[in-house]
Amino acid sequence: MTRKALSVGELKINDSRCIRCQRCVKICPAGIFYEDNGRICIKNESSCIFCGHCVAVCPKDAVEHAAFPNGSVHPFSLADLPSPEQLMLLIKSRRSNRAFSGKEIPEESFRMIMAAAAAAPTAQNSRDVHFVLVRKPETLRAVTEYTLDSFMKVVRLLDNRFMRMLLGRKLAGVYKLIPKFKEMYRRFHAGEGDMILRDAKAVLFIYSSEKSRFGAADCNLAYQNASLMAESLGVAQFYTGFVLAALERDKHGRLNAILGLKNVKIHAGMAMALPLFRFEKYIDRENV
Repeated sequence: MTRKALSVGELKINDSRCIRCQRCVKICPAGIFYEDNGRICIKNESSCIFCGHCVAVCPKDAVEHAAFPNGSVHPFSLADLPSPEQLMLLIKSRRSNRAFSGKEIPEESFRMIMAAAAAAPTAQNSRDVHFVLVRKPETLRAVTEYTLDSFMKVVRLLDNRFMRMLLGRKLAGVYKLIPKFKEMYRRFHAGEGDMILRDAKAVLFIYSSEKSRFGAADCNLAYQNASLMAESLGVAQFYTGFVLAALERDKHGRLNAILGLKNVKIHAGMAMALPLFRFEKYIDRENV
């Protein structure tokens, strides 16, 4: 993501409001603020990464930042945040639900899910995280076909006597999956069900620019936000692991072409639909 550097004068300290608490000094990841003879001063504005920490942490609105004008900063009460117990319950109750009802997802749910994803932190505040929401049935079908075709290429390569003798022990885990891949392919083309997207109503793909150093981490942080928001909204969802596995072998950008994307790299995906039912119990998981 290309961002214009902050110029001298676009970041100021309002001395009449500043109480010299030094919160901005301690929180700024770029080290722009410093204390000098009882005053908070600024240096190297061009190093600013536009994270907004300084504006958000200042208790007296003394930090004036050109990128965060009036109306873009929103105070809130800590008392309004979910309790640790409520947040833990949401985390523990979140499951990958593939039993879909076929009903349409409300537009507001899509907006809130993507807004939650966009609010996730990114390395160096690059904000190089983007979304494409796929909802057309023909495009969803194309994604499933793409995934199954990728798997079947591997199956055809490995599923012969010579390759089994050569790689059977080394790739024992892969060979165990071959019957499953064959059955998924057969069922889909026989019209007996989509075992990849499970007839989801939508898939949210999350991507960054091709050269993003931290794209994978940033996009999967965004996915986690989206997943928890979906859970809170009652939208069933699961991670599109099979699609992403196929993407690892995609040397020609076939999935990008299906989605109309260029010069980007997809790192995460979430299939969504309204659930046929919701879970009302959570199960303790073993500690790793």
